[in-house]
Amino acid sequence: MQTPGRYVLLRILILTVLILTVLMPGILPEAFGQIGMFSKEQRVELTREWKGDRFPDGRPKVPDDVLQELKTVDAEEAWGVLQIKGYKYQFEAGWHVINPGERLVGRVVTAVFMPLRPDVNAVIQERGKQEGRVGAQNSWPIDLLEPNDVLVVDLFGKIKDGTFAGDNLSTSIYAKSHTGLIVDGSVRDETGISEIKGMRVFVRGTDPSALRDVTLMGINVPVRIGQVTVMPGDVAVSDPEGITFIPPHLAKPIVEDAQMTHRIDEWGHLMLREGKYTPGQIDRKWTKPMIEEFNKWLEQKGSKLRMKEND
Repeated sequence: MQTPGRYVLLRILILTVLILTVLMPGILPEAFGQIGMFSKEQRVELTREWKGDRFPDGRPKVPDDVLQELKTVDAEEAWGVLQIKGYKYQFEAGWHVINPGERLVGRVVTAVFMPLRPDVNAVIQERGKQEGRVGAQNSWPIDLLEPNDVLVVDLFGKIKDGTFAGDNLSTSIYAKSHTGLIVDGSVRDETGISEIKGMRVFVRGTDPSALRDVTLMGINVPVRIGQVTVMPGDVAVSDPEGITFIPPHLAKPIVEDAQMTHRIDEWGHLMLREGKYTPGQIDRKWTKPMIEEFNKWLEQKGSKLRMKEND
């Protein structure tokens, strides 16, 4: 059973900041100079566990080499580490996938839409003009994409009239990010999108209608995708089961844990094929001599990983 309390608090926080930043922009004009409801300082504060590089707006920037390594980590391996660390709601299933194939891995850029309210939408449109934003609101977050980003859009599950992109915007998304798109909503022109080689798209459904009756309420703010609270700078990793959203400060630990698991499996299989150890010995806690032998094997393989006796 889901626990909606934290989501209610998150919505209250977002709406409170919205009132201060959009409906009453004169209160804190310098701190909140763009659509998004969150300042750079707030993004940094909410992701303060991350100690590495950041983008100019404060979004965490997980290194490209870690992203590449995460392509070898499956959902179960990531889930195990996340559970131990207390992150119980980081996986979301139930997607319609366009262009299934190679895994989708990238740094998250978020966008959140809400049902249209004319007075608020008018303010958003006015603010967009002041900031020099071009085109319809669904094109604004696309302009911010960098290579290895993944655009994650909260469209509150809307299918009809909830089509965030067609083949044109999808082409732009892929040209900028070289990854794909995740929408808790829908897209249109699945045939055209399926012809964009290499682009992975995860949506709740597809529909021929155009996007309408919604307002873009934030870019690079916390969003809710199903049961997951997704932060800008998270790493989205796809599997046949669904999508795992990994907090940036846990990306490297998850990679290292998965690498150790892969090495353990590789060495264990080798020992079983050679008949040196029995399945019962391999599947239980290893003895000190086994650990020493395994670590020596790791060293010979050129790996810096080492198993401790208390692991």
